[in-house]
Amino acid sequence: MDTYIFHDMKITWLDGGVNFLDGGTMFGVVPKALWSRKYEVDENNLIELRTDPILISYEGKNILIDSGIGKGKLSEKMKRNLGVREETKLEESLTELGLKPEDIDIILMTHLHNDHAAGLTGWVDEKLVSVFPNAEIHVSAVEWDEMRNPNIRSRNTYWKENWEPIQHQVKTFNEHTTIVPGIEMIHTGGHSDGHSVIKLTQNNETILHMGDIMPTHAHSNPLWVLAYDDYPMTSIFAKEKLMKEALANHYRFIFYHDAVYRLVQWDESGKEITESVARTK
Repeated sequence: MDTYIFHDMKITWLDGGVNFLDGGTMFGVVPKALWSRKYEVDENNLIELRTDPILISYEGKNILIDSGIGKGKLSEKMKRNLGVREETKLEESLTELGLKPEDIDIILMTHLHNDHAAGLTGWVDEKLVSVFPNAEIHVSAVEWDEMRNPNIRSRNTYWKENWEPIQHQVKTFNEHTTIVPGIEMIHTGGHSDGHSVIKLTQNNETILHMGDIMPTHAHSNPLWVLAYDDYPMTSIFAKEKLMKEALANHYRFIFYHDAVYRLVQWDESGKEITESVARTK
């Protein structure tokens, strides 16, 4: 497993599964001639996307960012439609680290789309239960409300199977919350109305997890947003503001979906990578 030491935090990427999605959908209106220079695409116009939860070991707590694409919850037809080629092996990843799902203390959900939230629940004796029964699950209030009452568009990704078994564990916030000193969640909207980013701060250095408003390193341009985004202009404005702050202050970035890099830092222009951690394949 790939790891990164950030002062007092140990960051580890777990195996959350992988899917292959249409590159044009993942880069919206950006011409393929441009985005394909930055991210590999196959002959069927599909790009590889990880769905890997990030474990943060910090101050005696095990903190998870998102939960993977899940396992045992999709039919073969659904797997084909969603491009899923490998399901979550999160329990196996935790076992390698000497941990169990019961050892997770806190889960930070950037949003609750199925590819991020399906790993929260699983089947046991023909009943869906919480995979992480001892964890507090933090998500924006806007996202939690839509999860339970999806609209005609979002009901295809906000499934009751992913929220009903864990509803007693959920803690919501509005614009901003500090989970523990050095870990913040900030509501941005954009990709979904309740989407949030996560900010890690140690010794005056910062790592940003931009969730799905910057799912891979190739999406660093504020204008490069997903066709999946419910509110693309909100994504653009949020990313533009965050990137301006981040580049000026030498922030690093970590990713849930990137199949190339786990972590990237750019120079102030945003064009040259000055530090990176490649994904081990």
